[in-house]
Amino acid sequence: MFVCGSSSLLAQKLQAHKLVVEYHINPIGIDVQKPRLSWQMLSSDENSAQTAYEIRVANSASELSKKSSLVWTSGKVKSDTAVNIEYEGEALKSMQRLYWQVKIWDNKNKASKWSAVAFWEMGILKTTDWEASWITMKDEKKSATSLPSQYFRKEFSASKTIKSARAYATSLGLYQLFINGEKVGDQQFTPGFTSYKKRIQYQTFDVTSMLQKANTIGAIVGDGWYRGYLGWDGLRSYYGDTLALFVQLKIEYTDGTNEIIVTNDSWKSSYGPILKSDIYNGETYDANLEMKGWATNNFNASTWKATSILNHSKEILVASNGLPVRITQEIKPIKTIKTPTGELVFDLGQNIVGWAKIKVKGKKGDTITLKFAEVLDKEGNFFTKNLRAAEATDRFVLSGNGVETFQPHFTFHGFRFIKVEGATPIADDITGMVIHSDMQETGTFETSNPLINQLQSNIQWGQRDNFLDIPTDCPQRDERVGWTGDAQVFSMTAGFNFDVASFYTKWLKDLALDQQPNGEVPNVIPDMWNNKLGGTTGWADAAVIIPWSVYQTYGDVRVLEQQYASMTAWIEYMRKHAGNNFLWDQNRWHWGDWLAFNSDAPDYAGSVTEKDLIATAYFKYSTSLVSKIATILGKKEDAANYKTLAENVKKAFIQEYITPNGRLMSHTQTAYALALSFDLVPENLIQKSANYFAADVKKFGHLTTGFLGTPLLCSTLSKIGRDDLAFMLLNRKEFPGWLYPVTQGATTIWERWDTQKPDGSIIDGMNSFNHYAYGAIGEWLYNYVAGLSIDPKNPGYKHILFNPHVGGGLTHAKVTFQSLYGEVKSGWKIENDNFVYAITIPANTTGTITLNNAKIESLLINSKAVNADVKQKIKATDKALELTLGAGTYQFEYPLKK
Repeated sequence: MFVCGSSSLLAQKLQAHKLVVEYHINPIGIDVQKPRLSWQMLSSDENSAQTAYEIRVANSASELSKKSSLVWTSGKVKSDTAVNIEYEGEALKSMQRLYWQVKIWDNKNKASKWSAVAFWEMGILKTTDWEASWITMKDEKKSATSLPSQYFRKEFSASKTIKSARAYATSLGLYQLFINGEKVGDQQFTPGFTSYKKRIQYQTFDVTSMLQKANTIGAIVGDGWYRGYLGWDGLRSYYGDTLALFVQLKIEYTDGTNEIIVTNDSWKSSYGPILKSDIYNGETYDANLEMKGWATNNFNASTWKATSILNHSKEILVASNGLPVRITQEIKPIKTIKTPTGELVFDLGQNIVGWAKIKVKGKKGDTITLKFAEVLDKEGNFFTKNLRAAEATDRFVLSGNGVETFQPHFTFHGFRFIKVEGATPIADDITGMVIHSDMQETGTFETSNPLINQLQSNIQWGQRDNFLDIPTDCPQRDERVGWTGDAQVFSMTAGFNFDVASFYTKWLKDLALDQQPNGEVPNVIPDMWNNKLGGTTGWADAAVIIPWSVYQTYGDVRVLEQQYASMTAWIEYMRKHAGNNFLWDQNRWHWGDWLAFNSDAPDYAGSVTEKDLIATAYFKYSTSLVSKIATILGKKEDAANYKTLAENVKKAFIQEYITPNGRLMSHTQTAYALALSFDLVPENLIQKSANYFAADVKKFGHLTTGFLGTPLLCSTLSKIGRDDLAFMLLNRKEFPGWLYPVTQGATTIWERWDTQKPDGSIIDGMNSFNHYAYGAIGEWLYNYVAGLSIDPKNPGYKHILFNPHVGGGLTHAKVTFQSLYGEVKSGWKIENDNFVYAITIPANTTGTITLNNAKIESLLINSKAVNADVKQKIKATDKALELTLGAGTYQFEYPLKK
């Protein structure tokens, strides 16, 4: 029907490639009992689709071709599914490695060859398989403040020829593992942040190439989230006051025998050069206390202390199936600054999360001090008041032995500017080390407006900086915890920008574990705040909305299954507190539309939305989602129950908050955005409510929304046909608006609309220059401006919706997205008064394209007029043309409506 027009696709034969297991390529050390297998389809044919597949699994790559040796084969399965197919073979064993391939058939009766071989490897599946013990430093000194990091070591020999070796490691605190003087792996901040009293992750490392005949294994353990300062109340040692190490090293020899090296009381421990390392306050390192070769053979450990066995649970150990934290980028300063007060400051040009690596030369005992800030103040001086109690200071005591290099071990900072005291290095001696969960970038977005492009960059950097094992609210002050509200409103945007499937899946497990028995969801996950002010609307609703976002983005039914009990518990909590009238109690605490714009001027008095209205709106929305989820999971009775509950909440909302003329009792942008977006307005009043909404936006000429209203603002305006107002809000360069921080030089998203005032002054106290919540505008940029959306009925981009919107003076916009099925593209431009729109639909998917203001007689598809066959497939209305297509690359062109 169409010419594909893509040379890259034309060159490809039918093939299954990019094989992944549980969203990871060749993972080792997983503990998922029924791992899910996914792949992508490559085909040189237009409209290509998979019609069948066959998976085969074996204990070795060579056995895959031997049918009698297979562990499992799916047989030929008639299906177009290529994502998250469960392994259904024999029960898996600890440390077992399995190899797999897939073969596919297409809709042209062609069969592919078997794919390249992939594998996965299991971790420790049973508590009885752990032979290691938790060990800790004997007679450690106690202190109310930070203590030195602890060093552990053990020598052992491996006299036979080694086939493979795996190290399984974790700690109470944060650890770095070493073998023969080399750090094991490139992960940072292991074992990660979980609800430590309920589950602790362990990591699996392939250390085969690191072992020799004589070996030393060592580790450094620091306070981290476990024992360090946590939160804004000066809390320390929330999870425990004793650091510990837990390591099990399994060596498999070529003769078929095994040997296991474990942590026990034969290990030695010592303090070393890390005098303190706290996430909030920074690290102090004394190079004069370095122990050269401490993790190598023949080191003199005579002064090292014995270790003690710590009685701590092994039952709570789980494999690390999320995303590892890594150093992902290194940034050099763009300039060196001498501030008005004489400070030596280096500007990286980008607000990052991580630390500074410095090369310096000086005298023995000299102390080099590094301080970190997001901004300079109005006068151009180093500004740290917004860090509150977080010291955010690294200190390096020199040994005097030539040029020395320092970077910390167990701390991170949120910063753009580095102040150096005690030395005068040049810019080349400073490097900003960027760390975050190592998410694959999946989405790109670009327009003809450089300010909007910078906004997109700020959104993505805000996500990088705050997705550090958990979704932190901010990365710089004495907070950095997993606020549920921020994560909830940003979850769809997050899934556009990066692959966050396993990141959210990991975090949601802690949400369910920290949820109270009565269904109340804490404000922060992991809950280090003892459920203070828990059960707040919009925040606790993360229990429902984030699993739904993961399902929509990845077609992941299992996350719905795993979180279902948590979701329904939250709904039942709301049902109980709403009572017979289905309305949230007005006396209940809620954050409301947190940090909504408001002013002392009388005209702004109505910009504050009543919290009980917001709470009831979310009650209805989350309940309706759970009804849909119950249907997906085949729970018909639950689906009907929650559908009825949602309908009752809607009726109560209408009666309580909407006048007969469609006006909301809280006459605010947030109230209308919630009501219209969450389907709370009666059909006969939708237009009237929409008119009130539009009139309010037009009246102010800017947004008046906060954390809950802002993410829905532009999408709701587009939903009611007011793209003009949505683009007006987007393009506003003055305060308040998304582009105002961009004009002020922001490189990340701000916490407040006026984090920095137009006169350059900065709000003291709770004020972050790196808070991703308002970056939720990204969802609208992808969906409406670039025109790429998920079909809720066919999630995971199995069927894709293309519907771009022109406006805001833009002359082009484009998006690319790496879906689980392949790359999706949606890009438009205005050229010679024509609208030119190009899309790519990956193999094994379909797409529905909406061409606004197009007419069949003037439409060109791939530079050709629409013929009679194609015309029959187009659905035409007064406002748009709609057609559904299979895989391929297509271009549409038609005159732009004037």
